[in-house]
Amino acid sequence: MASNNGRSASESFKAQALVYRHMFSILDPMCLKWIIDSRIPNIIHDHGKPITLSELVSVLKIPSTKVHRIDVFMRYMAYIGYFDITKVRIHDGNEEKEKEAFALTAASELLIKGTENPCISPLVEFVMDPVISDSFNYLNKWFSDEDRRLYEITLGKPLWEFLDKNPRLLGLFNDAMAGDSQMIKLALKDHNMVFEGLETIVDVGGGIGTTAQIISEKFPALKCIVFDLPMVVESLKGCNNLSFVGGDMFESIPKADAILLKLVLHNWSDDNCIKILKNCKDAVKVSSKDKKGKIIILETVINEEQDEPEITRLKFLMSINMQIIHGKERTKEEWENIFYEAGLYNYKIFPFTGYLSLIEVYP
Repeated sequence: MASNNGRSASESFKAQALVYRHMFSILDPMCLKWIIDSRIPNIIHDHGKPITLSELVSVLKIPSTKVHRIDVFMRYMAYIGYFDITKVRIHDGNEEKEKEAFALTAASELLIKGTENPCISPLVEFVMDPVISDSFNYLNKWFSDEDRRLYEITLGKPLWEFLDKNPRLLGLFNDAMAGDSQMIKLALKDHNMVFEGLETIVDVGGGIGTTAQIISEKFPALKCIVFDLPMVVESLKGCNNLSFVGGDMFESIPKADAILLKLVLHNWSDDNCIKILKNCKDAVKVSSKDKKGKIIILETVINEEQDEPEITRLKFLMSINMQIIHGKERTKEEWENIFYEAGLYNYKIFPFTGYLSLIEVYP
């Protein structure tokens, strides 16, 4: 029996489920924000072992009327990968009982605050802050506007200018970038060779220096320079092999054996990327025929053929996120085009983290 547009009822039911799934998937980030706001990952971490529902509710001080609802939410978060449901032995008077308990997973461990381990909770909090997330309700208005970025329409000014005037959000953004940079520690374990043999490196657009500090501590003989706008670095102090220099990457970049660009180029148009890369090329020192300088780029490379479907989906979502600030994520071919336009013809791409690639470009 045919239904709309000649499609079968089965097709229409599947289509309805697809639409509903995406419509209600807005609850995924909301539930994620809830477990961070409630510090549930920290509660389980401090508990030292999987936590039962009654123990969790006791710590959260939840009214008895909401206990069942907490259970439903926690089970859903377990279903999508944030907790494991396991069994624990509980002493109840003279009796020992087996109860279900919630344990941390690799994902929820990344949400634990206040430890030396990487924490990306601030990034979730920044993206999900109502001031930021509400802007996505105005995509249609943005598409109808000829020049303005989405945040210029919703916030009245460019995002970076808005953050400069809002200390709370700016602090959250800086914490988010610092937390994300902590993931570099994990990635460097398998990529030490990238920095071997270098004497100097400039981290262009390095912000408050979290990534450079990680590199400088791991490679104490390597002189690391964080290069960013004067307003960003003017109050920052270096130490040992780490220093800060203010300037404009569109004008010139301090010379070094290597130039690092971590999540910088995706903020800019192709033409601006070419300008930045040309300045990087001019800044790279070549000490001898045997020792070649290089540009080290940490960015997303969209590759549908090689990536797992979930990683491809993430990269496409990140690409949409970058489009609204007039940036872009790029395919291998698009990266190659801007390299060639900048006079850079020799490069290699390596996997780095789940969604980031490491690109070495040799002038």
